Amino acid sequence: MTTTKSSQHRAEKRTRIAPATFNRRDLVKGAVGAGAMTFALGAQAPMIVRGQSKTNVTFWTTYTDTGLKNLTDIVNAFNKQSTDTNVKIVQIPPAEVTDSSKLITAVRGGTGPDVYLLDRFIVNERAANGLLEDLTDLMKKNGMNPDLTEDYIEFAAREATFDGKPYALPFDTDVRALYYNKAMIKEAGIDPATWDPSKGVLLWDDIKATAAKLNKKDTNGNFTQAGLVPWFDQGLPYTFGFSWGGTFFDKSKCEVTPDNDKIVASGDWIYNYAKDQGVDAFQAFIQAAMKPGAPPQQNPFIQKRMAMWITGDWSIQNLATYAPDIDYGITYLPVPTKGMNSTTWAGGWSVVIPQGAKEPEGAFKFMKYFAGPEGQKMYTKASSHVPTLKSVQADKSLYSGKHVFFIEKLLPTTKNRPPLPVGAKFWDELQTAWQKIYLNKESAKQAYGEAKQNTQTLIQQFCPIT
Repeated sequence: MTTTKSSQHRAEKRTRIAPATFNRRDLVKGAVGAGAMTFALGAQAPMIVRGQSKTNVTFWTTYTDTGLKNLTDIVNAFNKQSTDTNVKIVQIPPAEVTDSSKLITAVRGGTGPDVYLLDRFIVNERAANGLLEDLTDLMKKNGMNPDLTEDYIEFAAREATFDGKPYALPFDTDVRALYYNKAMIKEAGIDPATWDPSKGVLLWDDIKATAAKLNKKDTNGNFTQAGLVPWFDQGLPYTFGFSWGGTFFDKSKCEVTPDNDKIVASGDWIYNYAKDQGVDAFQAFIQAAMKPGAPPQQNPFIQKRMAMWITGDWSIQNLATYAPDIDYGITYLPVPTKGMNSTTWAGGWSVVIPQGAKEPEGAFKFMKYFAGPEGQKMYTKASSHVPTLKSVQADKSLYSGKHVFFIEKLLPTTKNRPPLPVGAKFWDELQTAWQKIYLNKESAKQAYGEAKQNTQTLIQQFCPIT
């Protein structure tokens, strides 16, 4: 195993994206279908406002529904106060978070956006592959410290930094928990008050037993109601792996570790959960809601057909919008063994400038506002997400009601995905393994072993990870 390569040597491994030389294979699995989704923006004439020419900046996002509206509100607020820059927000078709194929195709063709909203945990990989612009000079020019840890919470800053350089401005973060419908929990003979987080942390096996009491099927064996589908939404490899006390990366060995005993044990629990109740019935029950970009109305919890839901703080706003009559509670993620501390994790998004952006100066002016105090305060209030700026996160007036639980009880000890230059690849491999596990196609040990092998072969060129 290579352990002494310098950062300069690692930089030489990166390939700048150019029309004649770009190789998409190393970026995302989904890129193979990019040709069918090629998207190009036509040139826009400068906008004349009050006799002054404004620089036009294009901002791409895959957000839909209320998320798109919240971003649009920030864009409109920026445009209203800006004297020299006008931002146009463009919604591109939703896809898996690691699928940057549309962006890659556009950048390769010289028609990419000036700003792109990118899931922060894959910033390292996209930077390593040369898709993103280094923000160092733009930050200095705009009076910002390129060391993102000065202003942003540490894990978000690390995720946005590659090889010691900033490639993104962190926007938001989020934390996962267990939501439960109090009326449905009563159906299982349980007093919902006993599930209040003040009463302690629940056990996964108790959750499984409660869910079994709430499962209902029709004469054809299809679920009409389910207690919990644990792999739905944020029931992910990281969610359960962290819950069991596992770790996904060994920095000292420069080795991904999805095959460690604790993560495998979490996969075994999921395998058996699916097997006990019937994989096909579960999949039919959540099929519509599992599609990328599915409207919230397809969610079985919002439909009052599922009693429990592993999701994040953003769902507070979705429930207020789409199911305001549901009386629900939020508690810690359960644990496998009594006495363990509950463990959750946080993700979040960021804004980046893709390589070859036509208006990088105007783009950064918008990014500074969008990921700055103005944008983050607007987004926190509208979406129940958590800001990544230390100064904004400390503003207690931004949080109320159920949101306070995430800020006070979960955020201080949350974990995050390891920011790796193969982060998207690792995510895709974990997701493939996860699907094999909950579909009962492979054991957790076998599926996670394959995920490790397929990722480890690519991470070697970046070792050691600083």
